[in-house]
Amino acid sequence: MTRFLTPLAAALPATVPFTGPETLERAQGRPFRARLGANESLFGPSPKARAAMEAAVAEVWMYADPESHALKQALAAHHGVLPEHLVLGGGIDGLLGLLCRLTVEPGTPVVTSAGAYPTFAFHVSGYGGALTRVPYRGDHEDPQALLDAARKTGARLIYLANPDNPMGSHHPAAVIEDMVANLPAHSLLVLDEAYADLAPEGTIPRISPDHPQVIRLRTFSKGYGMAGARVGYAIAPPDLAQAFDKVRDHFGMSRVAQIGALAALQDQDWLVSIQNRVIAARARVAQIAAANGLKALPSATNFVTIDCGGDGDRARALLRETVARGVFIRMPGVAPLDRCIRVSLGDDAALDVFEEVLPSALAAAG
Repeated sequence: MTRFLTPLAAALPATVPFTGPETLERAQGRPFRARLGANESLFGPSPKARAAMEAAVAEVWMYADPESHALKQALAAHHGVLPEHLVLGGGIDGLLGLLCRLTVEPGTPVVTSAGAYPTFAFHVSGYGGALTRVPYRGDHEDPQALLDAARKTGARLIYLANPDNPMGSHHPAAVIEDMVANLPAHSLLVLDEAYADLAPEGTIPRISPDHPQVIRLRTFSKGYGMAGARVGYAIAPPDLAQAFDKVRDHFGMSRVAQIGALAALQDQDWLVSIQNRVIAARARVAQIAAANGLKALPSATNFVTIDCGGDGDRARALLRETVARGVFIRMPGVAPLDRCIRVSLGDDAALDVFEEVLPSALAAAG
């Protein structure tokens, strides 16, 4: 049947950027004891959001509002922008796919970091873009290297996540603001702020929503604990935001998800409580790592990246042994980042399991 595919589609590998925990559970024939690999919020959504979604199930026979009017109005007020600056979609991943559809064609130069969040590169490749990857500088993405590569290649898109996945690092707002001030005229900065709700004070830059060269991406998957609902949004200049209407799935977000996200946004007290629990969980994971001779890197996210002190082979062995003992974790895929494992933050019960398993996994990994 591949004769019906375009040459580009036929040449692409049939793969997904991530192996889901469900896939591993099926292969092992048992569920995980602790699910600490997908950067989900084990703390869950606001009780008010859960109640709103439960009530909305009775209305699931109706399509969602294709304009997401109520949620868009609330987000505009929350961020101090106009509704015309906003695009809503099926998580940041879905919005990245739409952005690439709008801006990338075969041969379009695009710049990202080697080891950065892989779904962006997945979408770029799907539309035939020419990817240039620059190395991290230490444990951080390197804004200057990204700018230099963009100038050299004529890149249409520059992707940067702040805070970063998979390292959990972050740049202060001033660094990102300086990067924006020095963008080449031909480049659009794709600023992925998935973890913005959990970042330390001073991380989020001041960028006009009308800036013609910046699109910012946010989500309800992390701080708001609604990863399974698939609610993401972008803040962009109105002409770019409106362009998404040319290609988006206008019924791609469920009615239940819209209603839940609106209720979650209106419960900022819950978000503050999650921010405090995340801070406490970061400290506990750091203590667990130190007790086992490992080093937790500073985190601005809902996960902690742990330096295993060796190379990728040691970290892969530790990952394998940890998963075999019923704890789902992940690791960066590119050297030298792959010397680390990555542990999502959770409640005491989940972290108790990680603390129990880690010593024997380390011993087995050698």
